[in-house]
Amino acid sequence: MTLEEKKQEVVDEFAMFEGWMDRYEYIIELGKNLDAYPEDRRTEDRLIKGCQSRVWLDWELRDGRLEFAADSDALITKGIIALLLDVYSGRTAEEIAADDFSFLEEIGLRENLSPTRANGLVSMIATLRRAAEETLAGK
Repeated sequence: MTLEEKKQEVVDEFAMFEGWMDRYEYIIELGKNLDAYPEDRRTEDRLIKGCQSRVWLDWELRDGRLEFAADSDALITKGIIALLLDVYSGRTAEEIAADDFSFLEEIGLRENLSPTRANGLVSMIATLRRAAEETLAGK
């Protein structure tokens, strides 16, 4: 599935829900399904700065694609990072660096988060972009 198709799939999934309480429940479920994150990776250098909750994220390049792993100590935040990983993990650095992440506005995520969670979302996006840019720069 292409990145555009995946983003549209997310938009379509969110459109099925009546309101934001249902969407929050869905986001929490996404977080519960996130792969286990190793305890030894819960280090300061993997923490996303700017998040009220603790969010750990790391990545590696495998077969030309970025594979992300993450976790959070807060349910909704864990669901948000799970949503981002579902869309962007397994993509090339070029795809991620060029993307505008506009599907998040389409589903109304930013405007339905508290200001601190919205800032955290911005920080998560910035970290995904940084991973792509560092990969493109050969770091």
